[in-house]
Amino acid sequence: MAATTTSSADPPTAEAALPATPAFSPLYQQIKGLILQSLETGEWKPGEAIPSEMDLAARFRVSQGTVRKAIDELAAENLVVRRQGKGTFVATHSEQQVRYRFLKLVPDSGEREGPAQRSILECRRQRASAEVARSLALRTGDAVVQVRRVLSFAGVPTILEDLWLPGTTFKGLTADQLAAHQGPTYALFELEFGVRMVRAEEKIRAVAADAQQAVLLACEPAAPLLSVERLSFTYNDVPMELRRGLYRTDTHHYRNDLS
Repeated sequence: MAATTTSSADPPTAEAALPATPAFSPLYQQIKGLILQSLETGEWKPGEAIPSEMDLAARFRVSQGTVRKAIDELAAENLVVRRQGKGTFVATHSEQQVRYRFLKLVPDSGEREGPAQRSILECRRQRASAEVARSLALRTGDAVVQVRRVLSFAGVPTILEDLWLPGTTFKGLTADQLAAHQGPTYALFELEFGVRMVRAEEKIRAVAADAQQAVLLACEPAAPLLSVERLSFTYNDVPMELRRGLYRTDTHHYRNDLS
């Protein structure tokens, strides 16, 4: 019996494109996986419109309702943004509603603050320590970019951060780039390096400021600080940033909405 072949010009179906998907996986989940693949490969860039539900239904040979359910989940996960009367767009950290969704520090006054003023203290390439390499799924000694900066609000130093980024992916990142970019840092990563952070994990603990930290944050030595360690991931759960921040909480608090 001759083998059946599929033309490369034929649009992929959910079944053909995801052979490893368990048979019990709902069809809309398979479509969601296909859309995620296109996001991951950069077929649709952050801020760009994705095809309509009707076009995606034709492409994957499924119903429009199945596509809508898949997109509903992607929108709930902040991976795409629906705009009434305009379509569905790839989410970007430049969007007002998502640009600071990973920053949970808010002023006690409840008033909305303007963008943080950033002072870049250091941006250099170095070899990854065993701990950093483990977090970023690298090998010990691989190249990473290490950034240290202070974020201030209304002129008051409030956050001291250290960032580690995979050196190959972020080759060429400079302190001047970081200082000159006016929007969120993650928007810069999208624009200049094609990396979109889609989710993060955090560990939080209380610590006391050491002498150097106290100078950089303009607080007293041993002042209470909130230590926040964040590991951020791009598509397919690939770790792309390890960030350790020290937050002053004398005029701010950490807020998280749980559901």
